[in-house]
Amino acid sequence: MDGKPQPAGLGQRLKTLHNLACALVLGAAPAALVWAQSPADYPNRPIRIIVPQSPGSAADTLARVMAPRLSEALGQALVIDNRAGAGGLMGADAAAKAQPDGYTVLLGASAWITIAPHTYKKVAYDAIQDFAPVSLFAIGQSLLVVNPSLPIHNLPDWVAWMKTRPQQSHMASAGLGSASHFAGLLLTTMTGTSATHVPYKGAGPSVLSVITGESDWTFTPMQGPLAQARAGKLRAIAVGGSARSLSLPDVPTVAESGYPDFFAGTWYGLMVPKGTPAAVIDKLNAAVHRVVASPEVKESIVHQGAEPKATSAAEMGKFVRAEYERAGRMVRLAGVTAE
Repeated sequence: MDGKPQPAGLGQRLKTLHNLACALVLGAAPAALVWAQSPADYPNRPIRIIVPQSPGSAADTLARVMAPRLSEALGQALVIDNRAGAGGLMGADAAAKAQPDGYTVLLGASAWITIAPHTYKKVAYDAIQDFAPVSLFAIGQSLLVVNPSLPIHNLPDWVAWMKTRPQQSHMASAGLGSASHFAGLLLTTMTGTSATHVPYKGAGPSVLSVITGESDWTFTPMQGPLAQARAGKLRAIAVGGSARSLSLPDVPTVAESGYPDFFAGTWYGLMVPKGTPAAVIDKLNAAVHRVVASPEVKESIVHQGAEPKATSAAEMGKFVRAEYERAGRMVRLAGVTAE
């Protein structure tokens, strides 16, 4: 060195780089750059958010509401990585196997965390044990919509119409084991009706099939059909949550329409691979809280048919475990299987 004062920590960083260079020359596996991976320096490069659904899906839409604001809050780019397939299992599995360093984040949702593990016989990850919760950011509704040409204006109409044609109506879903598959089968089970299931590759194609008349109805996360319902291209019949949606306050719940035990809501949050440092989780959690508190983001989430909700990591963990158990009971009741 030339004798000038050096920035704090520079000597240690140079020593680490020297050791890494020697390891590479000797053919040894390079040691981790502790200073680059330290939670205190997190994040210092772009973060990948795995969304286990296709572009335009409910989860993808909400991810794209959150990502730019999270990027601002964290000071790094957030890159959305759509990994659709097998009801979300492919994307969730990729996230579970990623390095637990905070640079791979899973967009967790009911479909692949609390439903699919009960409907698929083979799941490569443990939805509860292989992920660490960060925070919820939205609670969504499922929306029952029908093609507007049908003589159906409310849930009693739907039940009566369905009972005149067992297995003849076509129920669209976003895929085997998806939230819409689960909600639709749960509804038919509880109402004593039946339908022919038509799985599509994602929420977008399934909603479009109802608009065109290729399918008769779908019971899917509200973000997918909301705009078309508002435009009159679909007729909204009922929502699946415990209370009416702020986005469609005039549409009753299934529960208040005569089936008080029915519930088919959705949730969205951030999760990371198990083993991610607590300090990293804390930084991500703080960023979610900051973003969800923004009036602009709140409005965007409500516009998409969900309701903003930020939690602590512990609160999300408790919520997900409870939802996992509840979904298991409902899957067994409905006899839902994706295989």
